[in-house]
Amino acid sequence: MTQEIFIENMKLPPGSCIKVLGDILPNAKLFRINLGKDELNIGLHFNPRFKPHYPDNVIVCNNSKQGRWCQEIREKNPQFVPGQTISVSFIFDGKQFLVNMPNNNQMTFPNRLNLEEIDFLGIYGDFNVKKVDFE
Repeated sequence: MTQEIFIENMKLPPGSCIKVLGDILPNAKLFRINLGKDELNIGLHFNPRFKPHYPDNVIVCNNSKQGRWCQEIREKNPQFVPGQTISVSFIFDGKQFLVNMPNNNQMTFPNRLNLEEIDFLGIYGDFNVKKVDFE
């Protein structure tokens, strides 16, 4: 069963870290972790997608301004496997988002919305959240 988790009014300044621990469901198609101002203004849309539902295992990152999606960035996804427990951390430094993934893999995504703080966290899809930490 998929979950949807929303946290609003967080007011996390640059330098903040959000750590998400959870299980990717065994037959996962995708999951999404969104960080931003609100549901329509997303600074980071982090979206791992899995075979056989998609041609390749890929991570799609994007942002949304007033509900309109912008230019996607896609990266191969060897680090996430359906059925495994993972920990992912997101560090917001004001200029970009740094994503720390399993096996010391990292990726960055620019702060295209020029957000000054992170107010919104949304977690959706084929992912069972066990714990969310803020540092």
